[in-house]
Amino acid sequence: MQSGMYWGYVSLIEGLVARIKSEYGKPMTVIATGGLASIFQRQVAVIDHVDPDLTIKGLMLIYARNAGRGKAQPAAD
Repeated sequence: MQSGMYWGYVSLIEGLVARIKSEYGKPMTVIATGGLASIFQRQVAVIDHVDPDLTIKGLMLIYARNAGRGKAQPAAD
C-alpha cells in the first residue's frame, strides 16, 4: 500500500508538471515545496529544486510588506 501511494504520487507529480509545461509552452523551473518534497526529488526528474519552507517564506514576505499598513487602509492594486 505504501509503495502504491509513493509511486502514485511520483506519477501524479510527473503528469501534472508535464501538462503545465505543455500548456505554458516556455521553459520553467520546477520547485518542490513542503515537508515531503525531498523524498520525491530522487525519483522525479522534473523537479529542479527543493525548498521545504518556500510557502512559509512567502507568507513572511507578504506579512512584512503589509505590516506597516493600518487595518483601515485598503491594499494598493
